Amino acid sequence: MSIARSSRFTTKGTSRVRVMMLRRKNPGGQKKSFDGTGEPLYLGIDFGTSGARYALVDKQGAIHSEGKRTYPPVGRVTNWASSWREALFHLLGDIPAIYRPSISSISIDGTSATTFIIDRNNGGILAGPYLYNESFADALPAVESIAPANHTVCSGSSTLCKLVSWWNSSSAGLSSRDSAILMHQSDWLLWLLHGEYGVSDYNNTLKHPELQLAQSRRMYAHRFPKNCVVCTGTTDSIAAFLAARTTEPGKAVTSLGSTLAIKLLSNARVDDARFGVYSHRLDDMWLVGGASNTGGAVLRQLFTDDQLVALSHEIDPSVPSLLDYYPLPKRGERFPVSDPNMMPRLQPRPESDTAYLHGILESIARIEAKGYNLLKELGASMVEEVLTAGGGARNDKWTAIRGRVLGVPVRKAEQTEAAYGAALLALKGANTMH
Repeated sequence: MSIARSSRFTTKGTSRVRVMMLRRKNPGGQKKSFDGTGEPLYLGIDFGTSGARYALVDKQGAIHSEGKRTYPPVGRVTNWASSWREALFHLLGDIPAIYRPSISSISIDGTSATTFIIDRNNGGILAGPYLYNESFADALPAVESIAPANHTVCSGSSTLCKLVSWWNSSSAGLSSRDSAILMHQSDWLLWLLHGEYGVSDYNNTLKHPELQLAQSRRMYAHRFPKNCVVCTGTTDSIAAFLAARTTEPGKAVTSLGSTLAIKLLSNARVDDARFGVYSHRLDDMWLVGGASNTGGAVLRQLFTDDQLVALSHEIDPSVPSLLDYYPLPKRGERFPVSDPNMMPRLQPRPESDTAYLHGILESIARIEAKGYNLLKELGASMVEEVLTAGGGARNDKWTAIRGRVLGVPVRKAEQTEAAYGAALLALKGANTMH
């Protein structure tokens, strides 16, 4: 499928931009070249917590173009949905014109459990978007009554809890419920391009497939999107893992962005909602992992980018820090260990800013190590090497600290951006179609 043209239309007073995606016909079987490469290109777009990126690759995985956009500010007039939509179409417009006719398929990743409730009649947003870290504990009793024990949906921030909470709220009238359909962030962004309702991907819907079967006679079941045969989207941490192009059990990828996410390729499947641990099928193995709210967002609350660079340069990563912090934003923790002290802990602060940063970086590394140790205790393959993706991969001193704390080789992945992983997924999806 390729981007052929864009059109603007109005539905019940709502103006939207859509990209019409049309299959290219080539009966002669010859490769049709528009950009001089002699082959089609594959577009991946990553919607992270602070901005969006794109990567355009060929079938060998070579990058032909890439770019990024920060989200427009969210305020009285704009919301997250309009901010994401604007970023999406700006990114598409940033792609050099010479490459656009060669785009064969598109994949978009978004933050897991970021959720919309959409009106299928007109595409209007009935509720949300609810962000990945928003919790709806009021829905937990209802969800726990129908979910398997320790299922990953038994968390206040799960997609199902968000849907059930809205369903039971006073704002969800009878007519709204009848026309409601759930979309994950990547579902909605792709819908802006292809215009079809009820389309999702395996990675996002993995967190509720058992529920779709178990409660097929219950009121919520038909609100969920159908799995796609061809992957069109995924979650941000899955895309980051795909970008690393690692295929052996025991290999792991830690995404160090605004938050921390760990993914380990394992021979065994592991799922335990008590710790936010779940598994995705990846070919004939399992991708096991979870996420923590610690990470770059906390660092940016305390230091500027220039300070992070300068202070990191002064750190000796071979010397352990004696400072013991739990660096979290105000929203609290979602992974990885059952610790009664999982509250933000960034005191005492030493006089030296270098020592303070050293303590925080090492404390985040300890959280990462606890996460991988927990996966092992639950039955996953033992971690043997960790590749790093995201902005934190650029900090060599932090990489050295993490290697010492984790006790395994830690290195920067050759490709660290989730957008690259999404592009590889677009390539795989195109090959599946053909």
